[in-house]
Parts: sequence; C-alpha cells; structure tokens
Amino acid sequence: MTIKRKYHHGALKEALVEAALELLAEGGPANLSLGEAAKRVGVTAAAPYRHFASREDLLNEVARRGFLSFGAAIEKAWDEGRPDAAAAMWRMCAAYLAFAREEPGLYAAMFGSAATLASEPSADAADHALEILWRSVVAFLQQRGAPAQGARKLALQLWALAHGVAMLSISGHLDAAKGLDPAPVLDAAARNLMEAAVRRAEG
Repeated sequence: MTIKRKYHHGALKEALVEAALELLAEGGPANLSLGEAAKRVGVTAAAPYRHFASREDLLNEVARRGFLSFGAAIEKAWDEGRPDAAAAMWRMCAAYLAFAREEPGLYAAMFGSAATLASEPSADAADHALEILWRSVVAFLQQRGAPAQGARKLALQLWALAHGVAMLSISGHLDAAKGLDPAPVLDAAARNLMEAAVRRAEG
C-alpha cells in the first residue's frame, strides 16, 4: 500500500527514513527500495538520491538508528546493574528479545548483512551495544568473585545466544502460543552460559 505524505522542506531525509521503517515493518529488508520509499513520501524516484546514493546507504542509516535504539533499550534494562548484576542481566536479555520481537523487520535489517555491520556508522552503534553487554558480563563475574578475563568473548557468546533465540522467535519456530515461549528459553540458556563461566573460573 502506498501512503503519500507531505514533508517539510529540508526534511526529505527524515521522511525517507520513516518510510523505510514502515517498509521494513511490513515486509522486512526485501521490501525496502529507494523507489518504494520515494512513493511513500510522495516524491520522484530521483529525489532520494539527494541524500542516499543507493538502497544500501538508506539501509545503513536505518540500521544505525536501529542499533542506537537497541542499545538504549538494553542499557535502560541494565539500569547500571541494579539491584544486582545477575537480575539486571536477565532483565537485559528480556529487553533484547522484546526489541527483536517488536521490530522484526528493523532487527532483520540490522543483522541481515555483513556489509551493513561493516558500514562505519552502523558498526559504531553496534559496537556501543556490544560494549553494554561486555560491561554487564564484567559486573556479573565480579559479583560472583570470578576474574573478568575473557569477558568480551563471553559477551559475544551471550550476544550470539540472544540473537539465535530472537531469530527463532521472529521466524515462528519459537512461539508461546505453541508452547515454545522464547523468553524462558533465552533466560535459561543465558543463566547456564554465565554459570558455566563462573564454574570454569573457580576451576
């Protein structure tokens, strides 16, 4: 469905990003093109090129903003490790999954292409989100009296775990309506991963 909207002079870039988010929500990355975004905004097919050299440029900008929102969501859930690092980490995992389930098209665009993650603005925003995970892992290990050595690798493992559960949820393989609620799956797996790390540290 094409929805034409007026935009204020000088705000075409924002209007195109908004249209791209709509297209992603409706059909994922495959649904996104500069031409379709232009139709949504109500401008000529050539107009988007004033701001985006290609579909990939538009996708990279959307992914960058997605990672910024994603990072803000998990940082809010982390809440500086209150009331304790373990409780905050499980809350953060839940926020991770909630973001992916609420914004499946955007989430797929963020992680769907190595080229998107290689784009410097997107990469910087993604690295910031990973930094939040890393800090939470360090805090968890310190709370349990374990050394923080290897915390970054552990954070990557936690991210991979969360991403896997999120993708299974988005694709419908994990569905609470079918008795396969992804939330407890991620929670239990994350707890097992972190507890195993503590046991290894204890030797």
